[in-house]
Amino acid sequence: MSNTKTKNKNSFFQFSLKNEIIKAVKEMGFNHPTPIQKKVIPHLISSDQDLIASAQTGTGKTAAFGLPLLSKTKINDSHVQTLILCPTRELCMQIANDLIGYSKYLKDIKILAVYGGAKIEKQIKSLKKGPQIIIGTPGRTKDLIKRKKLFVGKIERLILDEADEMLSMGFKDDLEMIIHSTSESKQTLLFSATMTSKVLSVTKKYMQNSLEISVARTNLASENVQHIFYMVQAKDRYEVIKRIADMNPNIYGIVFCRTRRETKEVANKLINDHYNADTIHGDLSQAERDDVMKRFRNRKLQILVATDVAARGLDVDDLTHVINYNLPDDDEIYIHRSGRTGRAGKKGVSMVIIHGREIRRLKGIEKTSGIHFIKREVPNGLDICKKRLYALIDKIEKVNVDEDQIEPFLPYIYDKLNWLDREKLIKHFVSAEFNRYLSYYKHSKDINIVSFEKDNKKRPKRKRRRYFKSKNSNRKKKRNNRRKTN
Repeated sequence: MSNTKTKNKNSFFQFSLKNEIIKAVKEMGFNHPTPIQKKVIPHLISSDQDLIASAQTGTGKTAAFGLPLLSKTKINDSHVQTLILCPTRELCMQIANDLIGYSKYLKDIKILAVYGGAKIEKQIKSLKKGPQIIIGTPGRTKDLIKRKKLFVGKIERLILDEADEMLSMGFKDDLEMIIHSTSESKQTLLFSATMTSKVLSVTKKYMQNSLEISVARTNLASENVQHIFYMVQAKDRYEVIKRIADMNPNIYGIVFCRTRRETKEVANKLINDHYNADTIHGDLSQAERDDVMKRFRNRKLQILVATDVAARGLDVDDLTHVINYNLPDDDEIYIHRSGRTGRAGKKGVSMVIIHGREIRRLKGIEKTSGIHFIKREVPNGLDICKKRLYALIDKIEKVNVDEDQIEPFLPYIYDKLNWLDREKLIKHFVSAEFNRYLSYYKHSKDINIVSFEKDNKKRPKRKRRRYFKSKNSNRKKKRNNRRKTN
């Protein structure tokens, strides 16, 4: 084993993890630790010092804290040893599933997820079985503590995952109540995509002598992601989404909106216009939300419309597009969104729809993140019709023909279409699918606007000085005339 460790300095063998964990991780296809795993795992294995980590979704942070905590968990102790708090049910379940996968070969380790939207009685029953690791949303965790069903007074580790989102969602009071219920001797680990003032206030109040770790956003400002912006009037933003979807028949992406109301409006318009789309937002029941998530993961939905909060925990590979219906309030949130595409060596596109006054904000994101935005023209009707027509032709050319299945129907089809020659037959088949694009885009207009900077160069400069000078001289003449009269 020592020789294997020596040979694998850039593998998980370099860490003092249990062999059962390393075996499970390798089977899951993870051979080389990510930058955050290289920094966090050795610290958690060897130290009880608090940790503050700036880390985005997709950097491997769940394994960064999950692997060492599993390795340090006392199997024979039925007390809760680790409490992990995260903002949404989806992220809660994702972390639990990851930890269950990592601990596949560890006997008698118990991991439990507790969250709202599920029967609390079932979760209480599971708590009686003595899980060593609890992953919970703040609201449900607080409820179980108040009911005296969950005891966290002896925990050794408290992990706050996606701390910025928990605070922005209004969980500050819940978090403080939970933290006060834990022991003072525990180790606290805080992971956050953005270090907002709210997050920093928590670190100052509840963490001391913390080690701070920040990892480069290599996965988010990836060379595999192309950053594009379209400039239109605010009223034309939905039209941009339609045209992007029409230009990309195989689109598989997320449209990010700022508010719940916007997600509903955009999703309803897409559904009414017969696009394969849906939305997740706070007004959905948990069953409805799970159904949407399942259909999107299985690619039965092509476009998901969501807010940042609603999309937390939705970790989906192979996204082709991330579309920003509007710029987020925080520059780092844009980087976080764009990191959902262009993963695992695949290409992705992150698009922003802005109006003229937002060009400076775009420059700010470029400056802080090191990425570069390319301005693109919104496709016109002719471009879209060409794209859809050629896509249809490719589809017809490559379609699989089941000779046995179709054979019984061919005599009727031949008889029905016998009056059409080859040229007319092709036109009829193409038009059956293509007519709706032709009719919609027949009178489509150019919705692109030029930037204010270009606009200002074209405008003639006003001769304001001469105007004010002549106005002032007129006033002086009037005063002099009054003095002469007096």
